[in-house]
Amino acid sequence: MSLGACRLKKRILVLVVGLWASINFISCGSSGSKSPPSGLPNRVLASQSATSSFVFGELVIIDGENDTLPRISPLQAGTAPGLMAISPSRNLVGAFDSTGNTVYTVDTVTEKAIGHVQLSGLTTSFVIPTSSQVGYAAVPTAFINGYSFLGAVEEMNLAGGIITTIGVNNAQTVVSNAAGSQLLVFPPAQVSATGQNTVTVLTPANAVPPVDTSCASAPNSVCIVLSGFDRPVNAIVNGNTAYVLNCGPECGGTQASVAVLDLSTLTITNTIPVDAATDAYLINNNLYVVGTPPTNNACTNQTTAALTCGRLDTVDLTSNTVTSSIAVTDGYHTRIDMSINGQLFIGSTGCTEIGNGSYPNGEVRGCLTILNTNTGTLIFPPQNGDVNGLQSFTTRQVEYVAQEGNLYVYNTNNGIDELLIDDFIRYGIVDIVGYVGDVKAIDFF
Repeated sequence: MSLGACRLKKRILVLVVGLWASINFISCGSSGSKSPPSGLPNRVLASQSATSSFVFGELVIIDGENDTLPRISPLQAGTAPGLMAISPSRNLVGAFDSTGNTVYTVDTVTEKAIGHVQLSGLTTSFVIPTSSQVGYAAVPTAFINGYSFLGAVEEMNLAGGIITTIGVNNAQTVVSNAAGSQLLVFPPAQVSATGQNTVTVLTPANAVPPVDTSCASAPNSVCIVLSGFDRPVNAIVNGNTAYVLNCGPECGGTQASVAVLDLSTLTITNTIPVDAATDAYLINNNLYVVGTPPTNNACTNQTTAALTCGRLDTVDLTSNTVTSSIAVTDGYHTRIDMSINGQLFIGSTGCTEIGNGSYPNGEVRGCLTILNTNTGTLIFPPQNGDVNGLQSFTTRQVEYVAQEGNLYVYNTNNGIDELLIDDFIRYGIVDIVGYVGDVKAIDFF
């Protein structure tokens, strides 16, 4: 072997060793920022009910970077997953399967299912307040032996089991504070003379498993029942303050309003009259409150075949006054969300539908309204159907909308008039087959 060949081999060896060291250094240096198994840095989950093409329902993973479906197996979640909840740290996502009254939960870090919990009945409201594997579901039909009424909040071990059932009369909606230490429980929106005007406040840590009936003898350390409301149906919690939404006449009561509740003292410090109130969105000092009043429901300043409209009131929380009121689509409002650039999406169910979105001749209008809060411009997208899910992003000027079983992505930077979603999702042609019931972004936050 010549001396030149020997030197060449040494140089190649040094190069290989150096390359290996560089790769090893990069690998070690990036160990703290592991990507998920899918390899997607920006993920969205959509709940998809089963169809004749599927044996199981699924949570479909969407690439939130470009609104496409990657070649990734979806996560199984029963037969008909719909309503979803996500923890504040976004490490846990739950989906409720109405066919088995079961909550399926996935770990978003591992992208694997961690378990499921079967509830005692149907729920339309459940929360995952913290990063721990504990959630709470309101079950209005829950039966507790020896209890004089139906209803409960069921504390769930999301990995597989109910920890405690806390009896609460007609528990329809549950809202948590940031720590999960205090729960506000609301009755159904009943349009009757016998509707409830109370809010139940629970301290779940004090409840005694497996069944706690403290609310039968409230007040106590577990359960306190507050009065002074007018058909309360929901609340927005901000720190130690809860803005309780009094549905009022829409639910058979007297006056719609926002009751400002101090959670530390459990006292109402102010009541702000509004046109209607079933859902709300809080940003800075503005609380956007929406509902459909039985009166004052004209579609003012709109050219539409709809005979009734809902109302969106803007409440200035510094002065506790309504600063504006505009007409939006009617129905029962359960979804409201704002994009990064100030486009407010307002969704309802059971609204007045105009035209047909599949054959857009003349006016087409469904349950979605979009308000540009910067300019005051209103847009009514030409899509029929109930709105079941809204999801904004902090890094993209888009909004995901689950409406009538389809998933739409709106470009909020072009006056909302451009749909950015691929045709196979836009028209349900290829991969998302079945009914899309809700949508949650795992990343972007």
